[in-house]
Amino acid sequence: MASILVAGAAGVSIPLVGGTLLPSNGGLMRGAKAFAAGVILATGFVHMLSGGSEALSDPCLPEFPWKMFPFPEFFAMVAALLTLLADFMITGYYESKQEKMMSRSVESLGQHGSILSDPSLESGLLRDEDGGALHIVGMRAHADHHRHSLSMGAEGFEALAKRSAVSGHGHGHGDVGLDSGVRHVVVSQILEMGIVSHSIIIGISLGVSHSPCTIRPLLLALSFHQFFEGFALGGCVAEARLTPRGSAMMAFFFAITTPIGVAVGTAIASSYNSYSVAALVAEGVLDSLSAGILVYMALVDLIAADFLSKKMSIDFKLQVVSYCFLFLGAGMMSALAIWA
Repeated sequence: MASILVAGAAGVSIPLVGGTLLPSNGGLMRGAKAFAAGVILATGFVHMLSGGSEALSDPCLPEFPWKMFPFPEFFAMVAALLTLLADFMITGYYESKQEKMMSRSVESLGQHGSILSDPSLESGLLRDEDGGALHIVGMRAHADHHRHSLSMGAEGFEALAKRSAVSGHGHGHGDVGLDSGVRHVVVSQILEMGIVSHSIIIGISLGVSHSPCTIRPLLLALSFHQFFEGFALGGCVAEARLTPRGSAMMAFFFAITTPIGVAVGTAIASSYNSYSVAALVAEGVLDSLSAGILVYMALVDLIAADFLSKKMSIDFKLQVVSYCFLFLGAGMMSALAIWA
């Protein structure tokens, strides 16, 4: 438990600390983001989907219905579609909240004659109605330079709306300055949900193991597994620009889930049958759902958003670095499947 806790905490902390010391659009951070995207993609395909398929095809399961239909792939598809729906609804909620904060801030500041005299700002705010930058894959990358400190509460949205209104962020782009921040908040939240469900399963699997010959190599592999997953999640949380408390809570929640799973597995080891129908179905369904979530997030919100951006298309050096780190992350995470 201590080893996995330290590995997960170290992995998720490195991007959070590095994000405060390095420029977010620098080559090193871009490479780290590509590496994280590769890790998440490999986690979904190689670790979770294969684990779900293995559990739901186990001979201990009854022939009907588990052998009559490809349930792992079906559950992964359903999870990807539900993630798309959740992505859309949560983003819409934050956009609506942002617009209300902006409207109140503009009215409040306009009463003092501080900004309504700026026609370019007014037209920029109105243009967001047709911009739709948030919902078009690859088209939101132009907002990368809008980096703000984001709070999860209403105060954070209001403060950011006032800063955007005063500085004129958003005009000429079809967005109002907070789009990129909202996007990263949504991505980090959904991503953590997908990773945490898998972390609990692998923690329980380790906790119920009895053989030291099995536990020792599995422990080492799972420590690296947690480190890479934590690094990927930490990169997304760092981009979300949450408050220090919000970032710490997400990092803490990720770091403790697998050790909690190990503790639960150890507590129920004497009565837990990993080959029972209930255990196999629960493991297979959760792994398959997590796979769908992570594959969607990796391809749509991480890889497509960065690799189809304008900045990537015009910078050959950045393309080479990003693709190398993407394949490196996917390759290293896939190699861990040999042991865990």
